[in-house]
Amino acid sequence: MTKDDIIFLPNKHLRQKSAKVGLVTSEILQIVQDMKDATISWDQSREHEVGVALAAVQIDRLYRIVVVRNDYNNKADHRFTTFINPEIVKAEGELLEDYEGCLSVPNLYGKVKRHSKVKVKALDQNGREFRVTAEGFLARIFQHEIDHTNGLLFIDHIKDDPDAFYRMGDDGKLSPLPYDQVDQSYWED
Repeated sequence: MTKDDIIFLPNKHLRQKSAKVGLVTSEILQIVQDMKDATISWDQSREHEVGVALAAVQIDRLYRIVVVRNDYNNKADHRFTTFINPEIVKAEGELLEDYEGCLSVPNLYGKVKRHSKVKVKALDQNGREFRVTAEGFLARIFQHEIDHTNGLLFIDHIKDDPDAFYRMGDDGKLSPLPYDQVDQSYWED
């Protein structure tokens, strides 16, 4: 798969809840590989951004699967960790506001409040349960991606704040985006 297989708003599938994976099959493992390939392809098309994670719904597969880049500070590192049926079992710490973007919401960014620490449980590619504790940016990634599995996008957290939206310029810097320039069809049923 490539970046062209990533779906984006207003595609209604992004608003659906993803199904739990019952058994890790060869089909599920192929979806995981497709997710990694699409993220890397997207990376290669962007000068100032790195695809740090992807949910299966973003390649139009409604399964509760998330891949997270192992080193999101190194665009050349193409290793990912797979989280099947990821679930936040505890969110703690303060709510911090920071910028977010999304491969399925092109050219739109926003300041979103997220917990500074989360505990996540999931299955690995062998079907074994494992748990991770994430803080800072990684905690934000988990909250963003697990939202995807529940049919939510980062813009849903800020849709009523007209000062929360931004766009990226050719220089890679974010600047405020007037609310009347945000596509309102993103929130239509």
